[in-house]
Amino acid sequence: MLHFLLWGLASLPLWMAHAIGRTVGYLMARIPNKQRRNALINIRLCYPHLAETEALQFRDRSFLEYGKTYLEIAYLWSRPVEHVLGLVKEVFGLELLTKDTERGVIVLSPHLGAWELAGLYLSTIGPTTTLYRPQPVADDLIRRARSRGGAKLVPTDQQGIRRMLEALRRGEYLGILPDQEPKSDRAAVFAPFFGEPAFTMLLVNRLARKTGSRVVFLFAERLPRGRGYRLHCLQAPEGIDSDNPVEAATALNRGIERCISVCPEQYAWSYKRFRSRPNRLPHPYRGPL
Repeated sequence: MLHFLLWGLASLPLWMAHAIGRTVGYLMARIPNKQRRNALINIRLCYPHLAETEALQFRDRSFLEYGKTYLEIAYLWSRPVEHVLGLVKEVFGLELLTKDTERGVIVLSPHLGAWELAGLYLSTIGPTTTLYRPQPVADDLIRRARSRGGAKLVPTDQQGIRRMLEALRRGEYLGILPDQEPKSDRAAVFAPFFGEPAFTMLLVNRLARKTGSRVVFLFAERLPRGRGYRLHCLQAPEGIDSDNPVEAATALNRGIERCISVCPEQYAWSYKRFRSRPNRLPHPYRGPL
């Protein structure tokens, strides 16, 4: 059933998939649900200067993009790689991905815009290893889709970390989604994200320090009316390889903030980024839908 649905969506032109996604997002912003509540809570925490009306308008605009994100996935996963890459209209900062040493490059793609496209693009410009968290549903489908550009997927465990280190020492690209909350207390610290304490991974810092690899951010901004995408490469802020864990995590989050500032409505605001709280701060994701 899922494969049939994805096939049907993939057969639509991109502008139509985005139009349907926009409609789905509009309805999600109108009907009470957890995603709508979580997004508004996150926006209030990250943009406290916004008036309530402005925060609600921001949330509603973000859901129009949220709908597009999930309707376009079938298109990006199913169309030929050459066709998907043809949707990239501009690339800013591509020189940052040039490997000038034998060490690899750590490439961070937040949940912003079309992150599946960013990962596919990276895998076609050089040998790429991608960190992957196994999924309870459609795992085989996701693995095939993310590896069809040549990327090697590694799991989020000790074996995966060893393979990531080996890939960087071979001079490969390493792709990581940097804005997910780690499960282990030993793998993260609290650091400010838009001024709010967020449980932030230390994996990027540890890999950068062990290998001396550069860190770059890469994301795909969605253009209006299905016209394609614009890729952005940004240099990571200073301190991301610091031996001070909090300083390093703060630099990581600052880099994610810079990416979000380019197209803030296209960030996945419904993700419970502040689920873990320090010093017994109240859990934010509670209350009426």
